Amino acid sequence: MWSQGYDPLGNAVLSTLLAATPIIILLTTLGWLKWKAHLAALTGLATALIIAVLVFGMPVSMAASAAVYGAAFGLLPIGYIVLNALYLYNLCNESGLFKTLRESITSVTPDRRLQVLLVAFGFGAFMEGGAGLGAPIAVVAAMMIGLGFPPLAASGLALVANTIPVPFGALGTPIVTLQAVSQLDLMKLSIATAWQLAPFCIIVPFWVVWVFAGFQGTMAVWPAILLAGVAYVIPLQLVAINHGPWLASVIASLVSMGSVVLLLRVWHPKEIWTSTGAEKNIETKAPNHAPGEVLRAWTPWIILTVCVLIWGVPEFSALLNRLTTVRINVPGLHNLVQRVPPAVAVARLEPAVFNLNWLAAAGTGILVSAIISGLFMGFSLSKIVGMYGKTIYNVRFALLTISTMVALGFTTRYAGMDATIGLAFAGTGALYPFFSALVGWLGVASSGSNASSNALFGSQQRITAESLGLDPNMMAAANASGGCMGKMVSPQSIVIGSTATNWHGHEGDILRYVFLHSLALACLMGLWVLIMTYIYPFSTLVPR
Repeated sequence: MWSQGYDPLGNAVLSTLLAATPIIILLTTLGWLKWKAHLAALTGLATALIIAVLVFGMPVSMAASAAVYGAAFGLLPIGYIVLNALYLYNLCNESGLFKTLRESITSVTPDRRLQVLLVAFGFGAFMEGGAGLGAPIAVVAAMMIGLGFPPLAASGLALVANTIPVPFGALGTPIVTLQAVSQLDLMKLSIATAWQLAPFCIIVPFWVVWVFAGFQGTMAVWPAILLAGVAYVIPLQLVAINHGPWLASVIASLVSMGSVVLLLRVWHPKEIWTSTGAEKNIETKAPNHAPGEVLRAWTPWIILTVCVLIWGVPEFSALLNRLTTVRINVPGLHNLVQRVPPAVAVARLEPAVFNLNWLAAAGTGILVSAIISGLFMGFSLSKIVGMYGKTIYNVRFALLTISTMVALGFTTRYAGMDATIGLAFAGTGALYPFFSALVGWLGVASSGSNASSNALFGSQQRITAESLGLDPNMMAAANASGGCMGKMVSPQSIVIGSTATNWHGHEGDILRYVFLHSLALACLMGLWVLIMTYIYPFSTLVPR
C-alpha cells in the first residue's frame, strides 16, 4: 500500500505548480503550439507519469496501472459513445435523411441564430440529460455541420451550450456521485445545484447566441432566447427541488424547445439571419416536405432518444449489468493507494475497478439505435457493418486521444496531484465560495466529466466547508455547478467536437474559441456562489 502526499517538496506553491504542470503542458501544446491532439495528450501523460513517480513518490507499477486503467476507461464508456453517435450520423447522412432533417429544422426557422438556440442549447440539453459523457457534443456538432455551420462554429457552439445541463446530465449521475462521496443529503445537493444554476439558465442561451451572432444580432432575437431560458429554468427548479436530480434536465429541455417552437408560429425576427460564417452557405429556403418525409427523417433520432432513455433507466441498466458486466480489479492499483487527510476526513483506500459493461454502457444503446435505424433506412446488413468499420477507421486518432487524456486524468488522481491543486484553493479562507466553483471547473477541465470531478473533489469540498464554517451542501454543489463551465475546455470534449465535425488537427483552434468563455462563466458562477453564501436573502435559498 502507498499513501499519497500532497506537499512532496515541502513548499505548497512549488508542489501545486508541479501538480498542475501536466495540464498546463497539455493545454499549451494543444492550444498555443497547435500540436496534433494525440501528440499533445501523449506529452501531457508522459509528464504526469514522470512527476507522479519522481516528485510525488508513486511507485512505477502503480503509476503505469493508473494510466492503463484510465486509457481503458477512455475507450469504454467514453470513446464507445462517440464512435456510435458518429456511426448513426454517418448512416443518416449516407441515406440522405439528414438532408431532410436539416431542411425540417430550417422550415421551423431559417434564422441561424434560432437554429443555434434550438439545436445547440435545446436539443443538446435534452441529449445531455439522457446520455451525457460526450454524446450531446458529438450529436449536436454533427447536426450543426449538416445545417451548414462551419466546423469551428459547429464544435465551438456545441461546447459552449453544453454547460448548464451537465450537473443534471445522464439522468442525474453527477449529483448522485456527489452525494455518494460527500455523504450529504441528495435532495439538498439537488436544491443547491438548481439554485446555483438558475441565473445561468437565462445567461447561457444569450451567451451561446452572442458567441455566434454578436450583441446586436443577439438582441434582435431576444424574445425567443429569453423564453428558451425561462422555459428551461422553471421546470428545472420544480423537478430538481421537488423530485430530485434524475429527470431535471430532460424535462426542462423538452419544455424549452417546445416553447420556442410554439413562439415561432406567431413571431419571427424582423430580419432573417442566414449567414453561418461558412464560405458557402447551405440554401436556407427549405423545400416543403410532406409530414411523412419529415417523420421519416426524424425517426432515427427518435429511436436514439428512446434507446438512450431506456438505457438510462436505473432498473434496466442494473439488469444489463447483472447479465454481462465483468468487474476487473486493476492489478497493482485496486485498494493499494491511500488517500489521506486533509484531502479526506478519514484515510481511505482508493478502489480501482474497471467495469467491462459493454451491454449496459450508454454507447450500446446508441449502437442499437443506429442498427435499428440502418435497417429502417433500408441498408443491407453488409452495408451496416461496412459503415461501422469505416467509422472506426475515421475516428482512430480521436479514440487514441480520448484514451490518452483520460489516462492522464487517472494518473494525476491516483498520484494525489489533483488533491494538491484542490488544497491550494482551500487556503483562500472567506473567499473560498468563489474558488470552490473554480475547483469544480478545474476538475472537469482535466477529467472531462462532471461526475469524475465530483468523485475527486466532493469529499474535500465538504471538509473544507465545515472547517471554514460554511454550508457544505452549498460548497459541494458548487463543485458540480462550477464544473459544468469546465466541460467546454476539457480536452476530450474538444476532441469529440473536432471528430464530430471531421476537423482533425484543429483542436487548438477550438480550444482558443471557447477558453475565455469557459473561464468567464466559471468566474461568474464563483461570484454567484459567493453571493449565495453571504448576502441575504440569497443565503436562505438552500436549506441548512
